[in-house]
Amino acid sequence: MTQAPGLPEPSPGFLLMTIGRTMRDEVEAGLKQRGTSLRHLSALGHLSREPGLSYSELGRRAGITAQSMQATLRQLEDLGAVERRTLPGRGRTADLVVTPVGTEFIATGMQVVREVEARILEPLNEEQRRALTALLFPVMVRR
Repeated sequence: MTQAPGLPEPSPGFLLMTIGRTMRDEVEAGLKQRGTSLRHLSALGHLSREPGLSYSELGRRAGITAQSMQATLRQLEDLGAVERRTLPGRGRTADLVVTPVGTEFIATGMQVVREVEARILEPLNEEQRRALTALLFPVMVRR
């Protein structure tokens, strides 16, 4: 590993944070070009796996408030990516499902993620990528 003289050796945590921030920024930019965002993709992904999640639970999973998640889901409704199967109203549970448009958003979003990942991990060969995944997966699963 080559590094600037006099600088401490980078830690794995610092490297993961830096790569993660770069990946997030690039994915966000790619999604924006396609009229969506990482927040939209996250909500759609959770709803597609577990239809009927509450705003609060979706917000917790995304690390945002329930109110912010409500706004995100309203945007997704306006885009035709989510359909509400209950009447809107204060204090009511919203039965939201991902539509075929939402499924397309997920597919497009995952393509953006794969493209960014390929660029970021380009210096690694296939065996190194598999090894990296094998090393990181148990760390993620513990969260």
